[in-house]
Amino acid sequence: MSDEEFSFSDHSHRRFNPLTDSWVLCSPHRAKRPWLGQVEEAQAEQRPQYDAKCYLCPGNKRATGAQNDNYTSTYVFPNDYAAVHASQPDCTASDIEQVAGKDASSELFRVQSTRGQCSVVCFSPRHDLTLPELSLDEICDVVGAWKSIYTRLSDDPKINYIQLFENKGSMMGCSNPHPHGQVWALSEIPSEPAKEIASLKKFNQRHSPKTPDACLLCSYVEAEESNAVASESTNRVVLQNDSFMAIVPFWAVWPFETMIVAKSHISNINQLNDHQTRHLAQIIQGLTCRYDNLFQCSFPYSMGLHQSPTANHPDAACCHLHLHFYPPLLRNSTVRKFLVGFEMMAEPQRDLTAEQAAARLRALSSIHYKQK
Repeated sequence: MSDEEFSFSDHSHRRFNPLTDSWVLCSPHRAKRPWLGQVEEAQAEQRPQYDAKCYLCPGNKRATGAQNDNYTSTYVFPNDYAAVHASQPDCTASDIEQVAGKDASSELFRVQSTRGQCSVVCFSPRHDLTLPELSLDEICDVVGAWKSIYTRLSDDPKINYIQLFENKGSMMGCSNPHPHGQVWALSEIPSEPAKEIASLKKFNQRHSPKTPDACLLCSYVEAEESNAVASESTNRVVLQNDSFMAIVPFWAVWPFETMIVAKSHISNINQLNDHQTRHLAQIIQGLTCRYDNLFQCSFPYSMGLHQSPTANHPDAACCHLHLHFYPPLLRNSTVRKFLVGFEMMAEPQRDLTAEQAAARLRALSSIHYKQK
């Protein structure tokens, strides 16, 4: 024990993530250590508006020979290299024996044959832009495309989960710089959203005797709205409007991780009216511009929507629409956070507090640095 007074800015502590029922170690003093590790190459930002070699530009042929339409707005097409397919054979017990051996224990060796479909969502015909550089109307078109895709796939009885996401930048594994995201729709609910749904249901069941419609994320948004006006030391809100809040979660793992949360209880994106759709686009634009402005670069991240698995899923009522942004950059545009060693063997760890990250993002302009 020490006589020194505890400081969240200087002393190690763990924070609990109620969404995934997990912990993260926060070690803010480690941000002061010198860095002699890997430095990424600065990403080239000069790209033409149209690239004849790009598989995603309007009118171009893709690697499989299929040709893109001469699109002028958001464009959706089936992924030529889909991770899952709508039709494939069942995996039988005899099939499992091929990899697990004869008389294999089903408790130790389990296999599911997974079906589904994957699509690519081009955000813009412009090859040289990224999501934060699009106009508000163009981002509204992207959100509109997400809504249409979610509605269509929800009507497919073979689909039980729809994941809308974007990997921005080669640092996050993006194979093409043309602004685009993806949709993976599966016959089963994947592990991460399943954890969140279990936590949302557990919270509701625990509080439902007094509050039948109790929601973990509704309660969290309400608490963080109060924290934002209480003091700077409790303010984790980056920006907000009447419908959505962008926040660095109390339990954030990645250095500048954020979450966009609906302020009212909306279970899926298709329940947004036109006003709320525009509000979501405004928050996406304001947040991603701040990301780019932080290190004056095209800020890489993985982003995804979490909501009801499908519109008509049995657990839809307890789900709450939110978007996760997981960016890897830590100190500047070339030094990234790695989840290795202790993070892989024990639990995630971060070097700056959520409050410090939120303050830095909040202080930035919502006008993109290229437009100043």
